[in-house]
Amino acid sequence: MRTVLIVDAANVVGSVPDGWWRDRRGAAERLRDRLAARAATGEGDEEIVLVVEGAARGVGSVPGVRVEAAPGSGDDLIVELAAARAGAGRAVVVVTADRALRERVRAYGARCVGPRAVRPVD
Repeated sequence: MRTVLIVDAANVVGSVPDGWWRDRRGAAERLRDRLAARAATGEGDEEIVLVVEGAARGVGSVPGVRVEAAPGSGDDLIVELAAARAGAGRAVVVVTADRALRERVRAYGARCVGPRAVRPVD
């Protein structure tokens, strides 16, 4: 089974001070497109799930990246997704630098990596 890569969009986008705060939805779309390019090259052979919240909720899925809009807390949805996939025997990797979120998903067996895993600093 393919690894599930769950990306905390708000945390990854916020990891680089490039003006993302002026256009949160646009920043999330650029991240989604970067992830789609990763999927298209076969890098990692993984199922990619991008979790968005707040102003980025309107971002849609594209081939290679499923976008999940959190109705409330993005962290809560990430934990829910990680728990469900890990409970089904899937390997789960969560991309975030949020320490509290890392602790929550590790309780379900998820592995965590930082934002640079999917968004290298330019």
